[in-house]
Amino acid sequence: MTSMDMSQYLGAFLDEAGDNLKHLDDLILAVEKDPSDMDNIAEIFRSAHTLKGMSSTMGFDRMASLTHAMEDMLDCVRRGTYALKPADMDLLFRSLDTLQSMVDSIRSAGGEGEAEIEVLVQAMRDAVKPKEAAGREESVAEVDADLTDQEKQWIDEAAGLGLNVYEIKVALSPDCLLKAARAYMVVSRLDELGDIIKTEPSVEALENEEFDLEFLVFLAASQSMEEIRQAVLKVSEVKSAEIKQVLDRDAAPGEGSDVEAVTEKAGAEEQATAAKPAAGAAPAAQPARRLETAKKASQTVRVDIDRLDKLMNLVGELVIGRARIERLVQEASLRDFDEPLSQLGRISGDIQELVTKLRMVPVSFIFERFPRLVRDLSKTLGKEIELQMEGQETELDRTVIDEIGDPMVHIIRNCVDHGIETIEDRKKAGKPEKGLVKISAYQEGSGVIIEVTDDGKGIDSGKVRKKALANGVITEEESAAMSDEEVINLIFLPGFSMAEKVTDVSGRGVGMDAVKTKVESLGGQFDVSSEVGVGTRVFVRLPLTLAIVLALLIKVGEETYAIPLENVEETILVKKENVRTVHGTPATLLRGEVLTLCSLAGSLGMSSVAEEENDEFPVVVVKTGRMRVGFIVDDLIGQQDIVIKSLGRFLSKIRGIAGATILGDGNVALILDVAGLYGR
Repeated sequence: MTSMDMSQYLGAFLDEAGDNLKHLDDLILAVEKDPSDMDNIAEIFRSAHTLKGMSSTMGFDRMASLTHAMEDMLDCVRRGTYALKPADMDLLFRSLDTLQSMVDSIRSAGGEGEAEIEVLVQAMRDAVKPKEAAGREESVAEVDADLTDQEKQWIDEAAGLGLNVYEIKVALSPDCLLKAARAYMVVSRLDELGDIIKTEPSVEALENEEFDLEFLVFLAASQSMEEIRQAVLKVSEVKSAEIKQVLDRDAAPGEGSDVEAVTEKAGAEEQATAAKPAAGAAPAAQPARRLETAKKASQTVRVDIDRLDKLMNLVGELVIGRARIERLVQEASLRDFDEPLSQLGRISGDIQELVTKLRMVPVSFIFERFPRLVRDLSKTLGKEIELQMEGQETELDRTVIDEIGDPMVHIIRNCVDHGIETIEDRKKAGKPEKGLVKISAYQEGSGVIIEVTDDGKGIDSGKVRKKALANGVITEEESAAMSDEEVINLIFLPGFSMAEKVTDVSGRGVGMDAVKTKVESLGGQFDVSSEVGVGTRVFVRLPLTLAIVLALLIKVGEETYAIPLENVEETILVKKENVRTVHGTPATLLRGEVLTLCSLAGSLGMSSVAEEENDEFPVVVVKTGRMRVGFIVDDLIGQQDIVIKSLGRFLSKIRGIAGATILGDGNVALILDVAGLYGR
């Protein structure tokens, strides 16, 4: 097959390679904690074998070479002839990082790049070379001499995976009309049961009917011969299936396996035999269940994210069109349209909900990188850290997931570097030597909460105050007027860092301010609470989706604005006589608590009719971080699904404006960013 032919599979290869690398990362982390877990060793071997085969098929030879070296090392570990050392774990992790860089290079540039693999390959080869040669000689001695060296190697690898290898001679009925179709069905059925090593004649020859009535298939599988035979004979117009066991996974090393041939004729004899329990069926039940699970799991389709974006845009246009029709029907008082319009609303609502769910991915998509991150950071900093994760199945829109990945890395880095103390300091404080970082995710209302907590030293407001004064961030007068909570919020200022020196991990002051800015740009909320000597809690609230949201429409002057309902706590009416001034800021009492009031018209540089002429005015109570504020507006219009549209590159930085939407009357309404309007 030419490279042009293979290019159509590049997207699938990149997706599968990414999944395999993430899986390998998790498995190697598990083996580092428990090197005696042979199940994980075998699983790593299988994943590396899969990745090698995929890379080789696609023509990425450097990737194949590196994964082959990993596979050889793990094969020796699996056989018990080599034990992994700490240096080997670092070697495997470096290999994974190199493979990931190759995948990234293929995705962006179409080639493997210039990543150095020779040193890694040689280091792994040198570690296991004597054992590897002995193991291969022993295994290959069992292989049929008629096979090529490459095919012998594949059979050897099948042995390493604990599989049987069969030579299956299939004979079709003389009156078979569609030989190619029957051969294809047999090969497909066998491919479902295991890995096909080769066919004789080749698959292309089978497809072109370039054979008489018989062909050979070499298959590596965990099933018994009887199960394989029955699977082949279930294909119609198959006359017989003769099976020869080339390699027996249950035979002791060095012990040859007897050749067994089974020939069955189709017809009554075949059906009677099929009805009997197959010999050894009980032990094979577990692989059969795994196969059934794999079949169910494969009932999925990979869809390019750009197509989902286009689909979401179309649904957005549908929502806008529906709102416009509803408004026209309401203005014209057309009662006959009520029922079909209601039906249209239900259908478009269901489509909207379905498309939103299609774009949802679990937060494990970003969480799965954290165990490796914490492992590497703890080794670099000489700390002992345990990572706990909860709620990885919680789902978010893919766009939100993509945007929140890097901010979450910043948060984890801060916990590990600034939060968790060194082993000596923890001993002095009477804490366990191993620090704890916990990441939790859960859905709350129309948003998702991600909390990151640690049991470290916490944020000392006194030290933050001192550092801020030393750097000229605040004056002595401002410091005296600031509460400890306000002082802690200084860590969100651009360029502010508590690190004593710049390191590879932190110290440049580009972390927490970027995190806060990114979360708020996504329409989320960000907050940090800390207790000295106990630990720190970082709170991130994110909207489920960024495309279509439920919003509260309000009026200020002659303009209509939208506030995402995610940010709205409630709406109230406040009488002028109940407004007081607290520290120069208007406020009122809401259920016994002081609520700061802010004129939305003033924040937007407009004049307010309600504030000037009415004895009472509507107030929208919103929450930004830990602060609650009441925005004074002229009128409340109601709730509506809105489609968020970007204002473009030149207008995207306007303070307090998150985007725009098109209303039912065709007019454009700006969407307000409440965090940007207050407290910035």
